Amino acid sequence: MSHLSDTLRVCALFYNPLMKHLLQLQVTDLSDKMVKICCIGAGYVGGPTMAVIALKCPDIEVVVVDISKPRIEAWNSDTLPIYEPGLDDVVKQCRGKNLFFSTDVEKHVAEADIIFVSVNTPTKTRGLGAGKAADLTYWESAARMIADVSKSDKIVVEKSTVPVKTAEAIEKILTHNSKGINYQILSNPEFLAEGTAIEDLFKPDRVLIGGRETPGGRKAVQALKDVYAHWVPEDRILTTNLWSAELSKLAANAFLAQRISSVNAISALCEATGANVSEVAYAVGKDTRIGPKFLNASVGFGGSCFQKDILNLVYICECNGLPEVANYWKQVIKINDYQKSRFVNRVVSSMFNTVSGKKIAVLGFAFKKDTGDTRETPAIDVCKGLLGDKAQISIYDPQVTEDQIQRDLAMNKFDWDHPMHLQPTSPTAVKQVSCVWDAYEATKGAHGLCILTEWDEFKTLDYQKIFDNMQKPAFVFDGRNIVDPEKLREIGFIVYSIGKPLDAWLKDMPAVA
Repeated sequence: MSHLSDTLRVCALFYNPLMKHLLQLQVTDLSDKMVKICCIGAGYVGGPTMAVIALKCPDIEVVVVDISKPRIEAWNSDTLPIYEPGLDDVVKQCRGKNLFFSTDVEKHVAEADIIFVSVNTPTKTRGLGAGKAADLTYWESAARMIADVSKSDKIVVEKSTVPVKTAEAIEKILTHNSKGINYQILSNPEFLAEGTAIEDLFKPDRVLIGGRETPGGRKAVQALKDVYAHWVPEDRILTTNLWSAELSKLAANAFLAQRISSVNAISALCEATGANVSEVAYAVGKDTRIGPKFLNASVGFGGSCFQKDILNLVYICECNGLPEVANYWKQVIKINDYQKSRFVNRVVSSMFNTVSGKKIAVLGFAFKKDTGDTRETPAIDVCKGLLGDKAQISIYDPQVTEDQIQRDLAMNKFDWDHPMHLQPTSPTAVKQVSCVWDAYEATKGAHGLCILTEWDEFKTLDYQKIFDNMQKPAFVFDGRNIVDPEKLREIGFIVYSIGKPLDAWLKDMPAVA
C-alpha cells in the first residue's frame, strides 16, 4: 500500500505543480530539522540568546562552547554564571534536551551548520588605536580555529559588537584557509538590554541580519531567518548588507547613550537654575517625535556596550577622515565622565569639603537594576573618586559579590573586557572598602549614603531607621532619583537628587570641591 501511495505521489508531480511545491516544502522542513548550531562564547550574549533559540526551536540542537571550564560548569549547574530574570527557567527547560554547554570547542564547531561567534571585542589598551579601537584578537583566533577544524560548509554569524568591515577581515581569514570549504559570513547584532534580555529575545523590536548580496549570501541570510521565524514575526526580521548591519549596532548604542548624556547635561543646568529635571524630561518626552524613553537623569550610563561602542565609532570616523563627526560622538562620553565627577564633587563639597575617614554607604554597584553586571558601572568611578579623598566605603548590592567589587576597583580601565584568565587573578583588596549583605548594615554609622543603582528594594527601605543609625548631619545623595527628597527631608536628611532643586544646605556649598 505504501509503495502504491509513493508511486501515486511521484506520478502526481508530473501533473500537479502545486503538489510538487508542497513536497519541496516538506523536504525543506526536513532539512531544517537537521540544523546544528554552535555558539563560541558563553557570556551575557551567547548564553541567553542560545537558550531562547533552543527553547523556541526544539528541532535544532544548540551547543554553547567556551574555553573557560568554570564558566561552562556554572552553566551546567543550578547557579548560572549570570543573573537575568527568566533565564533560569529557560535554561532548565532545554538543558540536556537540545541545549548543551561544553568546553569541547573544536568538536562542536566541526559538527555545526551555523556558528555564532560571541567572543569579547574589548577596547585596545596598547598599540594602534589604543583607548578607542576594538581589539579583535579573540575574534581572529576564533576564525582561525573555525578554518582549522571545519570539514563542511559553514554559516558564520557575527554576534559580538564589532567594527564596520570586520566581516570582510574574517572572510579573508576563512577563505584563505578554506581547503575547499564554503563559508558565508553574516552579521546578526544583538539588541538586548540587560535586566530584560529574555523578554527582549522573546519579543524583539527587530532582528537584524546582514549578509553578502550574492546567491550564497542570500541563501545564508534565509537560513538564519528561518531559525528566528520559529517565533519572530516576519516583518520584524530585517535584512541588510553586511556593513549596514554592523554599523546599525554601533549607531543604535550611540543614539541611546546620546539621549542619556543629553538629559544629564540638562540636569546640571536644572541644578544651577532651580528647575526640576524630571519635569523637564517629562515635558520633552511628551513630544511624540522624541518620546519618553532614556530620559532619566542619573549619575551616568554604564554597561559593556555604550562607551566601548562610541569609542569604536570615534575611531572609525577618525580612520575615515571625519574628525568633526568623531568629535561630536566623543562629547557623549565627555558628558558622562563629567556627570560622574560632578556627583563625587557634590558629595565631598557638601560634607565640609572632605570625606577623609568618613564612612560613606553605597547602595548598588551594578550598572543598572535586575542584573549583576558591573562592567563600566558608574559606581566604579564614584567609589574611586571617594577613595581618592580617603573615604571609608561600605557597599551593598543584592546581586554583586564582594570579589567582583574588589576586582573592579583594583582593575585598570578596559581590563574588564578581557577573558577572566587574562585578568589579574588575585587583585589586592582595597582596605577602605567593605561589602555587606544588608542596606541597614551598610548605612549604620555612615555620614552619607549614595544610591548608585535603581534597585526596587531601595525605594521601600525604612529611611527613618537608616537616619536614626547614621551620623548627623546625615546626607543622602540619590544618583538615580528613586527616593522622594521631600519625605527624606522631613525625616531630617540633607538630600541631593540629580537635577532637582537644591537643598538649602547645598546651595551654600560650592558645586565643585
